[in-house]
Amino acid sequence: MHTGFSPGRRLTLAAVMIAVAGLLSAPLIADEGMWLFNAPPRKALQQQYQFTPTPEWLDHLQRSSVRFVTDGGSGSFVSADGLILTNQHIGFGEAQALSGEGHDYARNGFYARTRSDEKPCPGMEVNVLVSTEDVTERVNAALPAELSPERASAARRQVIAAIEKESLAQTGLRSNVVPLYQGGAYQLYRYNRYTDVRLVFIPEAQAASFGGDTDNFEYPRYALDICFFRAYENGEPARLEHYLAVDPRGTNENDLVFVSGHPAITQREFTWAQVVDYRDHLLPHWLDLLCRVEVPLSVYSGRGAEPARQARDLLLDIQNSRKLVGGQLAGLLDPSLLHGLQSREQAFQAMLGNEARFTDAHAAYKRIREAQDRISQNQVTYDLIEGSSWRPPYAFKGRLFQIARTLVRAAAEQSKPDGERLPEYQDAHRASLELDLFSDAPIYDEFESMLLTDSLTYLAGSLGAGEPLVASVLGGKSPAERAAELVHGSRLRDMAERRRLYDAGGAALASSPDPLVALAQLVDPAARQARKVNDDQEEVLRQAHAALAQARFALRGLELYPDATSTLRLAYGTVSGYEEQGRPVPAFTDLQGLYDRAAQHRDQPPFDLAPRWAERRGHLDLKTPFDFVCTADITGGNSGSPVVSRAGELVGLIFDGNLQSLVTDYAYTERQARAVAVDVRAVLEALPQVYDAGPLAEELLGHTGTASR
Repeated sequence: MHTGFSPGRRLTLAAVMIAVAGLLSAPLIADEGMWLFNAPPRKALQQQYQFTPTPEWLDHLQRSSVRFVTDGGSGSFVSADGLILTNQHIGFGEAQALSGEGHDYARNGFYARTRSDEKPCPGMEVNVLVSTEDVTERVNAALPAELSPERASAARRQVIAAIEKESLAQTGLRSNVVPLYQGGAYQLYRYNRYTDVRLVFIPEAQAASFGGDTDNFEYPRYALDICFFRAYENGEPARLEHYLAVDPRGTNENDLVFVSGHPAITQREFTWAQVVDYRDHLLPHWLDLLCRVEVPLSVYSGRGAEPARQARDLLLDIQNSRKLVGGQLAGLLDPSLLHGLQSREQAFQAMLGNEARFTDAHAAYKRIREAQDRISQNQVTYDLIEGSSWRPPYAFKGRLFQIARTLVRAAAEQSKPDGERLPEYQDAHRASLELDLFSDAPIYDEFESMLLTDSLTYLAGSLGAGEPLVASVLGGKSPAERAAELVHGSRLRDMAERRRLYDAGGAALASSPDPLVALAQLVDPAARQARKVNDDQEEVLRQAHAALAQARFALRGLELYPDATSTLRLAYGTVSGYEEQGRPVPAFTDLQGLYDRAAQHRDQPPFDLAPRWAERRGHLDLKTPFDFVCTADITGGNSGSPVVSRAGELVGLIFDGNLQSLVTDYAYTERQARAVAVDVRAVLEALPQVYDAGPLAEELLGHTGTASR
């Protein structure tokens, strides 16, 4: 069974690029694609827009783009002094962590008038991609065809760990091996890490998310969803060669624009069986989970201003995810879209014919269907007790349990050879793990108790209170009693205790009286087993998709761009409105529209004006463009991505997609799908006129003076 490319005819990604240089043989829609920076769509851009990005243009944009590791978003450097621009909803959690009962930065905003006022953000990490290297041959060479999925998964983990560890030792850069084409190729990404990151400016929540959940994933929009941080090195602002200059003229309708960011995960290479499983099982399951969590968060928020502040970040995240998953499900229930996906697969299978060289590709469809079925059967248990890096276990929500699990697993994993550890505990990832573990972001006992009470209730309701693991977890108590016992009895909010347990390892954990440590130890065997089932089947999927990728390469060259993998990509499109229900939707909104929309809703939440915006209306040029839409191909993770012109200058900032764009995780369409951005002209107007932040606007324009220092 082939794992990737067959020995003797294995193609590296570089070789494939050379073989298909300039060839666009797949039937793409005009502006489709989340492109690798080392494989940009030069010919398509030249044919469609008479523009060819130079290597220097691409390198500058790459090195100006940043990834927010903790919050999973994107951003860009916008001054020589390490100033970073991203979204308010990316910075919201940091503002929340810096807040207290007397100062709610997440709700009311913050501006550091001097460099000394800029607030360090504990546990925050931003990365800049420095280089990439094709390591496909080395990964595949470690995976003989006769290996079982379990042994192949272990071998793949070992070789990737070795590559990452070697790269870290040689370069000092964060090093991650990234699978592309669902495992058809592998690249090593090396990043510069910035861990001293400080909050400079964040607007009040009402200005950044005007319209609230009602307008989320909608358009027209009137949101100033911006936030500024600054990266520091050795206690001083980072001095940068690469950052984006701002074009104060902005952009115009029909202009070509580019988006540089880190789209999270797409599934456009899924087979029909996988799409159907997501439509019929996984998406409905996740939607149910999200709706289930949203209710207690809303109830807790209703207890008062302080509980609402504590819950706001998670509640907004849950509401956003609920609407996202609901939109994806709605898209996959569209018969025309489904017909297109099924027809695409049938056409490709017909291209394979009966040639012997495509035997593995034909067999891959059955293997994928069977593996996907096993993943789906395991999903409820997996989501409840294991979770993932971006979706913590629903049965044990809260920061304290995650700390306990990290401590328990770190002790167990550090005793193993590096290549046999879970990836997040390998040496190459240690710095980021420790940065998160020892973050001194505040922990609120009552909030933790509420989350854990609801989580344990859901666990009992899902698996049954009499199930042995559930009974052991509850320990003869109600979920509320057990949660209170766990939270109030734990010492893990104490940084010194965390450090002691982490440094001492297994012996200290075995004798620790901390109830959350004991709970993490109790659950760990079952959680690891759920993860193993998932990992083994994911290995089957990787092997099968690699066989399909090999066949596509042989028939049509490179499939142009791989699915998104939370790594840096380049998208492009035009600033363009669209039509919805027979009505034209303009490409731009303006500041006047904000006041009109508030008036239409009688200034009632969520369409109430932020006080500053009401007071400063007379100071503003209301014809200033506010938000705009373009056809660039984006998805989750692109939040905060810069929108740049042909000249590579900043003209906007991605903060959302419209409802019609949600299904593009599975298939791109440009008829109505749009990326939504803040216009840079609104930023330059609002900073001095609404927020008295003229020095920040001057720094954006490259006119930094002593006033901002």
